[in-house]
Amino acid sequence: MKVQSSLYVKYLIVALCIMLLSAVLAFLATNMYYHQVLKEQNDAKNTVIASRLAAYISEHAELDLQEHFAMLGEIGYQFYVVNENGTSGYYGGEYRLKELDNSIIEDVIAGDIYHGMRDFPKQLFVTGFFANDIRNSIGVPFVHEGQRYAMFVRPDIRLLFSEVHTIMGGMALLMLVISLLAIIVSAWYLVHPIKALTAATKQIAAENFEISLQASRSDELGTLAASFNRMAKQLLANEEERKSFIRNVSHDFQSPLLNIGGYAALLKQAELDVEPRLQYASVIESEAMRLSNLTKQLLVLTSLDQRNKAIAMQTYPLHEQIERTVMKYRWLLEKEGISISLDAGPLLLTGNEALLDNVWENLLTNAIKYNKPGGEIRIRTESGEDHVNVIFEDTGIGIAENDLPHVFERFYRADASRSTKGTGLGLAIVKETITLHQGDIRISSETGEGTCITVTLPLRPTAV
Repeated sequence: MKVQSSLYVKYLIVALCIMLLSAVLAFLATNMYYHQVLKEQNDAKNTVIASRLAAYISEHAELDLQEHFAMLGEIGYQFYVVNENGTSGYYGGEYRLKELDNSIIEDVIAGDIYHGMRDFPKQLFVTGFFANDIRNSIGVPFVHEGQRYAMFVRPDIRLLFSEVHTIMGGMALLMLVISLLAIIVSAWYLVHPIKALTAATKQIAAENFEISLQASRSDELGTLAASFNRMAKQLLANEEERKSFIRNVSHDFQSPLLNIGGYAALLKQAELDVEPRLQYASVIESEAMRLSNLTKQLLVLTSLDQRNKAIAMQTYPLHEQIERTVMKYRWLLEKEGISISLDAGPLLLTGNEALLDNVWENLLTNAIKYNKPGGEIRIRTESGEDHVNVIFEDTGIGIAENDLPHVFERFYRADASRSTKGTGLGLAIVKETITLHQGDIRISSETGEGTCITVTLPLRPTAV
């Protein structure tokens, strides 16, 4: 939880920092724009207004200055008026800072225009534009009843803030609050699936693979959840396969070990005759051979499962390899009274010779074990431009139709007539070896008529 909480907090902090940085940058950019562009324009605009006011007063000698400036002050301006005799007065909103050099006043009375807004010291516009300082004003001269005056004027900022400005300010504040709430909600929306994923990974670490995440989202987190679900399903399947593998191995080891132990105990009998003693010894030898074959095949399966390691490939004569396999089991063929025919023309194949040697041995020994007395085995090759078919046909007991889809599964055995003779690993090894060589294997069979297995291999695999 510590990691998730920190991620949530980090997201909020980053979002808030982005908002703050954006506000600061926008503030600085606006301030620069004010000083470079708006400040002079504001000065010019107010200079025109002040000049018109002064001209109007100069043209209307009948005006009561006190009344006139009081009225102007009420409509949103601040005035400081001083005549050449030094008599002065403030009208409208009161200036917060009233210090103004006498030389400025004398210059304006003499006819100059004072551009206080334009020349006001550069500050942040919040304190520059809104500075309620008499220096931040426009000074213009006018003449009334033969007397010269200086009039300093600026808009009353307090009166400029109308209901519209209040609404705009409230809207900006509301937008800020809504943005903060949206950030908090979106942060939770983003972090919540990660929390769920973390909790799920802990379940996986505890070997609970029957877990699933909601993957209804269409974004990257949804894709991650879907990938996690696929991983969990695969781990569950692997776990079931591992348990099944252990059960099968334990069973297949237990049976011959029990037989060996039982017949070994019988051999200890002192009064045992020679004939049963030889029979018991034969059973022990057979079961020991069975254990040896099982161990060998398990080692082969282990090496095949290490698919991250590329298998070594070499080019060699396939027909010679098949001929050697047949010669190796010639004694068994003669013992069982099975005839064999081989039709394999000269052919070079690129593959792992040791692994493929195991393939041909498995197929040949199966054809011998499950054949009929006096049966027949036919082996032939059919070569194409880029592939070769190696076909094993026998006249054996065959495989039931409902067993055919499962014969390449590990430890699967068909009916009782076949199950007692094998380990259930041979065809699984053959299938995985052929797959490693980018090939294919097909099997057809009819009960009581025999079996035909066709292995298709590329002459040169695309990736070796």
